[in-house]
Amino acid sequence: MKLSDYIVSYFESQGITVIFGYIGGMITHLVDSMDSNQNIRFVQTYHEQTAAIAAEGYAKESGKFGVAISTSGPGATNMITGIADAYFDSIPVVYITGQVNTYEYKYDKPIRQQGFQETDVVSIVKPITKYAKLIDQAEDIRYELEKAVYIATHGRKGPVLLDIPMNIQRVDINPDIISGFIPEKEMPGQMDMDSIFKLLEEAKRPMLLLGAGCIDENVQRLLAEFIAKTNIPVVTSLMGRGIIDETYSNYIGMIGSYGNRCANMGIANADLLMALGTRLDTRQTGAQIDSFLKNGKIVHVNIDSNELEYNRLKNRISIHSDVASFLKVLCAENLSIQDYISWNNYLSNLQQNYNQDKEIERFVTNKSPYRFIQILNQYTQENDIITVDIGQNQMWAAQTLQLKKGQKFVTSGGLAPMGFSIPVAVGMAFANPTKTIYSISGDGGFHIAVQSLMLISQYNLPVKVIVLNNNALGMITQFQHLYFEDRMAATTKDGGYVVPNIEKVAEAYGLLYFCISEKNLADQGLLDKIFSSRNCIIEYQITGLTTVAPKLEFDKSIENPSPFLSEEELRANMIKQ
Repeated sequence: MKLSDYIVSYFESQGITVIFGYIGGMITHLVDSMDSNQNIRFVQTYHEQTAAIAAEGYAKESGKFGVAISTSGPGATNMITGIADAYFDSIPVVYITGQVNTYEYKYDKPIRQQGFQETDVVSIVKPITKYAKLIDQAEDIRYELEKAVYIATHGRKGPVLLDIPMNIQRVDINPDIISGFIPEKEMPGQMDMDSIFKLLEEAKRPMLLLGAGCIDENVQRLLAEFIAKTNIPVVTSLMGRGIIDETYSNYIGMIGSYGNRCANMGIANADLLMALGTRLDTRQTGAQIDSFLKNGKIVHVNIDSNELEYNRLKNRISIHSDVASFLKVLCAENLSIQDYISWNNYLSNLQQNYNQDKEIERFVTNKSPYRFIQILNQYTQENDIITVDIGQNQMWAAQTLQLKKGQKFVTSGGLAPMGFSIPVAVGMAFANPTKTIYSISGDGGFHIAVQSLMLISQYNLPVKVIVLNNNALGMITQFQHLYFEDRMAATTKDGGYVVPNIEKVAEAYGLLYFCISEKNLADQGLLDKIFSSRNCIIEYQITGLTTVAPKLEFDKSIENPSPFLSEEELRANMIKQ
């Protein structure tokens, strides 16, 4: 059996149906093997970064791992952005790069390059992968493949990379006589839960904070059980949006640097925070970490012991565990909890007075982008997927979307590359073509990912691409307005930044195009036509300077984002402790 055939048959045995990539000389054997396999589709993505991010989307929607491949040299380096994104956001993806023949590879020779398009990609990606390996012995293929998939999908998930020279790909092997990988037996961690039970039973103002480590069907089932038993209020991080049904009456909102004001004010008044599957980084807590829950306790549950050890928050009890195991113990315990009625009433009052719709009316001058998201809320249905790019579009959506049952909110948290939204939507569509997907981008991110559009029309994917076009790199213009006296270098047309003609781009890629603005947001017939399309490009035109509100300034504590409330109003809404 040819080694490249073995690789493809192994992925088939793991339930993988789609592999993303861009063909090149050093992976022709792999691509030919995929083409010969009736159960795996190779999707030519027109750019390796698209392949790398689409594989993340496939993993997110399928519940399996994603696979992306590229040729050596520039093909491999073009995938690095997606690899890093998968690493920082803990997405299980197997990346395979072709490499020059072993007899052309420089190994330890003190030269820059021996083979054409040779690049030591393993050394480059080691800091942004869980495991990276050059396979230059054919008999190692089974062991390394099984090891890579195990590492990617166990513990804190993440990407792995296998670099396979071209001459190794074409070797004939006997899979029955080569060694496989046998993982070490996983030992369950020990959790001292008695102190946690005591904290929960004594807490008068507890709150759950859900992060990306809760994105698992089993975790969501356990969360629903625990929430039903306790009526405990819930907030999420940016990456935790969509983990629970946000129509839950005690869901307060998203916290953090661009969190909802009501959620940020609410968490500041908690006496116990159960932080599940989140890093508790400064994008959540604010830079003033000493003021974050200064009068309360934090139970910090994370699968990564390093995240627990090196976190700078002092008032934490660290629990090294996956969230599901922790919740199983909590749900099994017969807790004698306090009555949270007054606490939930207080939070409900905050939500009524300081929710995002009230924020927009009171503090946002240019309401146009927020108006579109409010309209979008009326058209999305249960189980839809919303993918979001990076920049102001990301925060307008994160702050304002009202997620319904079963909806997924997908964005990049750690690396945050512009051009993320469309390729991740493509990957999710290949994993589940029955779902409706809304891909939201700014004009900048749209331009970076433009080659991904071909896949939507080519495969008739159910992806509606929404471009919030303010003809600017809006998040940076907001900084330039605040700190650089409105010198808009490289962010507006006058500063050298130009947006392509989106209608002509849509035509070039064979997609329906719609153009709307705040003026015709009330045109029900037009909107019905737009949102009933299977796929299209929707350009929403925005004029004038745009801002995101609320926004936590660097030197402020979490309950006090800008635009600022008066000191009297803020104090009146805080619980005296």
